[in-house]
Amino acid sequence: MTLIDREGLAALSTRRLGGELGCEAMSIYHHFPGKAYLMDALVDLMLKEAPVPPGDKRDWLDRLRRAAHGFRAMALKHPKFFPFFAVHRLNTPSGVAYLNGIVGILREAGFSDWDAAAHFRQIGYYLTGAALDEVAGYARGPSAAEPISDETIAANFRHLAAAAPYFQAQYFQVTFETGLEILLDGIARAHQKPAGS
Repeated sequence: MTLIDREGLAALSTRRLGGELGCEAMSIYHHFPGKAYLMDALVDLMLKEAPVPPGDKRDWLDRLRRAAHGFRAMALKHPKFFPFFAVHRLNTPSGVAYLNGIVGILREAGFSDWDAAAHFRQIGYYLTGAALDEVAGYARGPSAAEPISDETIAANFRHLAAAAPYFQAQYFQVTFETGLEILLDGIARAHQKPAGS
């Protein structure tokens, strides 16, 4: 992970990893049968940095909040690996335990199985999208088009020009916090509705 954090995912090969560790590349295969297994292990390593917060059904909202902050912190700590993590199936024992833990927060709080699944996905959509935007960013995404100048945007796209200063990194934290609270508030309000309403 140190190699990826420093040089990006493209730098990771068994030969390069062997060099970093001071061993032959082939010796890595004694621990990981192939690179895909190594990638699974890296995903598991990431998950250790975002554990499911402990607690009980009374503090479910705070547990979800802490889980969300932990997930974002994990992504920001490893921005060069997170785009891979974001689309990787969490199908290892660690991954399944993490999924079970987050869904469990909702089920233990009394959400129906349907609501627990739906809210789990909604939270996942928000966290993955927010983290991808912060680590890989729309502004850094691929495009063959020549960027439109700031002057042209100011002259012809006034709404975008007015909002543009608030797309800067110094506003990421407050934007994340606001969006998360809106999402969690909506989930909490839906949970308080009487049956049949």
